[in-house]
Amino acid sequence: MLVSAKLAVLGESRRLKKALITGITGQDGSYLAELLLAKGYEVHGLLRRSSLPSTSRIAHLMSAGNPASQRLFLHNGDLSDSSRLFGLISSIVPDEIYNLAAQSHVRVSFDEVEYTGDVTGLGSARILEAVRALGLKSKFYQASSSEMFGATPPPQNEQTPFHPRSPYGVAKVYSYWITRNFRESYGMFATNGILFNHESPRRGEEFVTRKISIGVARIALGVQKNLDLGNLDAVRDWGYAPEYVEAMWRMLQLDEPDDFVVATGTKYSVRDFLTFAFGHVGLEWEKYVRFEESLLRPAEVDSLIGDYGKVRDATGWTPEVLSPELAKIMVDADLKFVQSGLSSSTSRDSA
Repeated sequence: MLVSAKLAVLGESRRLKKALITGITGQDGSYLAELLLAKGYEVHGLLRRSSLPSTSRIAHLMSAGNPASQRLFLHNGDLSDSSRLFGLISSIVPDEIYNLAAQSHVRVSFDEVEYTGDVTGLGSARILEAVRALGLKSKFYQASSSEMFGATPPPQNEQTPFHPRSPYGVAKVYSYWITRNFRESYGMFATNGILFNHESPRRGEEFVTRKISIGVARIALGVQKNLDLGNLDAVRDWGYAPEYVEAMWRMLQLDEPDDFVVATGTKYSVRDFLTFAFGHVGLEWEKYVRFEESLLRPAEVDSLIGDYGKVRDATGWTPEVLSPELAKIMVDADLKFVQSGLSSSTSRDSA
């Protein structure tokens, strides 16, 4: 009886859907891993080797006390290494592949042009070619970006022409078209999600929204005096990252692959985000924010505002959290984060 029960459990585990996430340690990768594990997936993540720990965003998923940790597997690898990607995909045989890894900082892409092109651009081609060469039926999701639209006036949708204004945007355009090319040439289930800016407390501190939220927290708690920023006039369509990974998953559950814009359809400037964030703690941002010319991009993108009608109609997905609430969520999280650091420092000083 026990043997039969064990075999039944084993058979059930073999029927679990498998997903491979590149960029699993990033903001989107961590939220997507949470979502897929909650849905019963076996999740495999590509982990780029680093001398410093990079798994803080998924540490709670890796914890031995989390039952889902038994369905989470991390693999060392890099999007620049086609042989490693081929070997991993061959051994995992994933049902779904989410390519979220990239050199994703737009300003940095001007300094790291070749690296950005190799990883953000060619990385997607290496994955697609591995799936094609192996003859797998894996569904592929490419994390495309609103930065591909660049200088094209808003609102932007799936028919809007691309006019990228950064090496990052150019690399994403390549990934977008190679994904479509493999879909049209080989009949692969290859989908582009053209995601507009999406943020959360897990956003890296080098990105403007998180730079603002953690700056507000530090200023409110008296550990920072000023906040240096570049272009305050840039207009963006900011959404909430946990909601956006739900849209990714829904795209791969459709019967046919396609390309979809994911956005909120709202527009706010960096000044607006500053107003929401500082206002949440009762401060006026004009007293603390300083202009820093070095933070400007060589070529600016003035306005990105998305039309998400197609993904709404195809999957039922709609956004709920907009910029005013998003700013509050991020500031509240960073107030706790900064306060915990101050408490830890006080404890060490007292010891």
